[in-house]
Order: sequence, then structure tokens, then C-alpha cells
Amino acid sequence: MAKHRIYTMSFSSVYPHYITKAEKKDRTKEEVDEIIRWLTGYSQDELEAHLEKQTDFETFFAEAPKLNPSRSLIKGVICGVRVEEIEEPLMQEIRYMDKLIDELAKGKKMEKILLTPAPL
Repeated sequence: MAKHRIYTMSFSSVYPHYITKAEKKDRTKEEVDEIIRWLTGYSQDELEAHLEKQTDFETFFAEAPKLNPSRSLIKGVICGVRVEEIEEPLMQEIRYMDKLIDELAKGKKMEKILLTPAPL
């Protein structure tokens, strides 16, 4: 079976769209980066290095230092498909990220997006 086209796309070609989507709703690049770091375990420097190298999605997720175990709690529909029902592991990781960015653009609080308790 042929690889899905998005797997070979560079992450850096999609990243500006994440930023634009967030900024249209008065959210920030920093919040987008925080979501990506939370999901993948990359540091900010590592994230920026992947953007600079134009790493493809397959490599970006394969080299992620520590995929967040709480990502399996991400639920909902993205592109008409429930993320929790996606069987292809890499596609599910990509859609998890898409779903988190969507939640940000919808105005959700970061602690809800990142599935963490609100500070006391």
C-alpha cells in the first residue's frame, strides 16, 4: 500500500497554517508550540530544528522524544473522522495534533486542551 501523501510532506510546510489558524482567533504561536511540545516531547530548540530541516511528518513523529501518553484521551472529529477510531498510528498522531490546534482556535483554555488540571 502506498504511503499517504501527508507522511512525506514537510512539517514546516503545514506549521504556518497552524499558526495562522490560531492567530485568526487571537491565539499565539507560543501556544501552538506548547501544544506541539506537549504532544511530542520536543524542546523548543528541537522543534525549531525540525522546522529548519523541513523534516517530513513521518520522521517528525518517529523521532519525537516522548509522545505524551495522555494523547490517547484526545477525542472528537477532525476531517469528518473520529480521531480515537483512526487505525493507522501515524495518521492518528497527525490528527491528534490537528485536533489540538482546532481546540486552540475554538478558544478552549490551554489546561483543557493539554488535558491537565487547572492551577489552584
